[in-house]
Amino acid sequence: MAKAADLRPAHAPLNFSLAKSHRTRMKSKMELVLMLLLMVSLAGAQNPSPSVTQQTLQQVAASLRMYVDQLPNMPRIYGYSMQDGSPKPVTLTIGMYRKTWKFHRDLPSTPVFVFGTSAEAATFPGPTIIARQGVPLSVTWQNHLPSSHILPWDPTVPTAIPKNGGVPTVVHLHGSVHPPASDGSALAWFTANFQETGPKWTQATYTYPNVQPPGNLWYHDHALGLTRANLLAGLLGAYVIQNPSLDDPFNLPCGDTFDRHLVIADRSFNVDGTLFMNATGINPSIHPQWQPEYFGEAITVNGKAWPFLAVHRRRYRFRIINSSNARYLRLALSNGLAFCVIGSDASYLAAPVTSQNILLAPAEVADVIIDFSLSTTNEAELTNDAPYPYPTGSPAGPLNGKVMKFVILPKGAPPEAPDNSTVPTKEVNFTSVVPTDVAVTRYITMYEYTSASGSPTHLYINGKRFEDPVTETPRSGTTELWNVINLTGDNHPLHIHLGVFQAIKVQELVDLTTFKNCMTAINDAVKCNVAGHAVGKVVPVPEHEKTWKNVVKMEPGYMTSVVVAFKLVETNQKYPFDATGEPGYVYHCHILDHEDNAMIRPMKMLP
Repeated sequence: MAKAADLRPAHAPLNFSLAKSHRTRMKSKMELVLMLLLMVSLAGAQNPSPSVTQQTLQQVAASLRMYVDQLPNMPRIYGYSMQDGSPKPVTLTIGMYRKTWKFHRDLPSTPVFVFGTSAEAATFPGPTIIARQGVPLSVTWQNHLPSSHILPWDPTVPTAIPKNGGVPTVVHLHGSVHPPASDGSALAWFTANFQETGPKWTQATYTYPNVQPPGNLWYHDHALGLTRANLLAGLLGAYVIQNPSLDDPFNLPCGDTFDRHLVIADRSFNVDGTLFMNATGINPSIHPQWQPEYFGEAITVNGKAWPFLAVHRRRYRFRIINSSNARYLRLALSNGLAFCVIGSDASYLAAPVTSQNILLAPAEVADVIIDFSLSTTNEAELTNDAPYPYPTGSPAGPLNGKVMKFVILPKGAPPEAPDNSTVPTKEVNFTSVVPTDVAVTRYITMYEYTSASGSPTHLYINGKRFEDPVTETPRSGTTELWNVINLTGDNHPLHIHLGVFQAIKVQELVDLTTFKNCMTAINDAVKCNVAGHAVGKVVPVPEHEKTWKNVVKMEPGYMTSVVVAFKLVETNQKYPFDATGEPGYVYHCHILDHEDNAMIRPMKMLP
């Protein structure tokens, strides 16, 4: 891990990591220090967190018996109504509430922030929204959260800080194609009853056209500097776009029993059962609370720690979302059953792919079929063996290496319906990826900066802050080639709003030190002869990731070339709305601790 002085591009502006830095520059040094001390004191006072050791967190998690809670099925909300046999648009009102949630039989009820149509109906994760392709859905997102957060947060990273208290939130529909005003910009935050709003807030109701192909999305908070805390508290939920004319002929497992979401998230718990988030940062003299990654000791699925699900000996469909802040998951089944992967992120594959394991970065989605009729055992654990941080961190252990258990019932166990489902031989052929048919080629470089002691202080894309002027300005309806250069030691899940992309080549950078030194000095991949360095070994793109995605994993020390489509890939047409308006879009690392500090950049669409 390089030190800050070795890695920062010479021209990159210094990051004092202050919210609203354009105001603080006008203050004297003494005023600035006093303001920081006040905010840190306020954050600590509003968000007390017990001082606990990693050993204590492990002991709490280890005290919870695995596989005693049944896997919940999250409530469903339909984003359309049926009139005269046709789906029609509706408007939903979904709120964010503070309530308590039982993550395990032996844990007390835990304070959380969750989505729901009412406080009583709110769940962790939130309700699954079922939409129809081509039927617009309007959602009024309401903030009913209290005046202070239930978790610690850090005012020294770029953060939404309201003047009169409250918890800033804004909702992003991850993987959706929608106008910029409905994107959930980090700067469009709002507090309870819209008492205060961010500089880019314009409307309370978002409209989702649902014009993209059917697939799996999810919604979550996206407030500036608070995404990691707000998602850790529970502000997330699943979203599905359906098209019966396309979906039904595949004859996949269906219905609430045989078509299930698995929303996976790691969490740690204090001795009193409350959610743990660190109160002290890795560099407390720089960032009092921020740490580069959050890793929980317990693995929750649909809001339960290590649940179980009784299954019949038949096919099931599982839509798996890794909603963890930073943990990668390499999933496998302990009895040797394979995953039949039919989709990745929000897209179907061209054809199903069989795999013994699936690696999911934070925010990635896998759509799989598991055929339990092939099992030779009466149970199967869903396991995880991904190191953390990925790929060179600590190995998964006896706690975070377990996810959930499938209890496989005897053949004929009631109530068993005939399994008439199938696995299609072919699925969806989208617009082909033609690397030569690109309007613009860009180089996107990921940097990590460290203190004199070698501990991370912040992360940037292209050496620039989030608030620096936009540099990525694609034209609506075009395709671009992005060569993403990862000069950090971590794998980063790059997420793009509005557009979709596919990795076409992942190639090692040779003589990395020389290249990194040059990039440090001038931050120009072409002038640093990236073509002469990106000549190392090529890592194949997994077959089950060869489709249009909204998250692509970026290998450390590699250049990953991705084709980015800023259009509807199903029809090869432009967006049916004006994508050029304010507040624009963003792209960022989806390790939430990185995104908050501040591996995120604006993106402005041009006509």
